[in-house]
Amino acid sequence: MSSSDPDVRQDTLRNDPYGWIEDTTAEIEKAADKLLETGEAARVSDEAVARMMTAAIRLYVAKSDGEERTFRPLTGERDETVTATEALSAVSEILRALHLGPMELALWYRRRPDED
Repeated sequence: MSSSDPDVRQDTLRNDPYGWIEDTTAEIEKAADKLLETGEAARVSDEAVARMMTAAIRLYVAKSDGEERTFRPLTGERDETVTATEALSAVSEILRALHLGPMELALWYRRRPDED
């Protein structure tokens, strides 16, 4: 059996107390897509969305800093899952929530090592 074998992967996830996150995030993404398609995003509370965003941001930074690498933080290619408007709206609100502005973002902005 190779590590790419689905049975090996499932055994690994079952033995990992955080393995459930893999399947749950896939389900959350599917549910969110359906809510957006049907115009029912309001069915999810503001607090639930804030908890998901907070956890995702913190995990992304911990992984990229801890593993000294970056990776694409969004699914899909370019704007097929998240539009530029959606991304910039979210970033703007995150900055506002932390009492930061575009100047602080410009100071922290860095090019990824793998970019031209």
